[in-house]
Amino acid sequence: MRFTDLPPRRAPWQRLLALSTLALVACTPTRPPVTVPVPPEAPTAQTPAPLTPTPTPERSATPAHPLPAPRRARDWDDLRLLAAARLIAANPDMTYDGPVVEPLLAIPVLEIELNADGSVRRVTVLREPRQAKDTIQLAIAAVHRAAPFGPVAHLPRPWKFAEVFLFNEERRFKPRSLDL
Repeated sequence: MRFTDLPPRRAPWQRLLALSTLALVACTPTRPPVTVPVPPEAPTAQTPAPLTPTPTPERSATPAHPLPAPRRARDWDDLRLLAAARLIAANPDMTYDGPVVEPLLAIPVLEIELNADGSVRRVTVLREPRQAKDTIQLAIAAVHRAAPFGPVAHLPRPWKFAEVFLFNEERRFKPRSLDL
């Protein structure tokens, strides 16, 4: 019996590549991403920000303490960590610390595009949660409160990064970048 009729065997890395490609395709949203433009000028005290949810006594729309000037990131990994820490500092009453609880209420994923000075140019929703859709607006508002994220002109283009927001049942979030 000759074994020349059998199909060639794939290397383990080829099988892993094929499986990871299938997993990525399965997780790809079927709808195009939703782009939320940034207002041309910062809102004043008289005009509320269009994407900011109505503040409640438990959740203030402004941080309790003014944010320090953002630090210049060494690379994109450093910027993701600095941005996640800044999200926590700008939204202390909307975040939680510690282990991620199961099950999560919602997991929106945002792509944040920056200007050279670190201000937010555009926020795109890469993944909408199936439930608790209001968490998208909560995450977008949190990004705008945390901006600017520091100068990025020295980093390679495009000046954008993605952040995963892990919302618990109390609608408090944790940036996934801090949980890696």
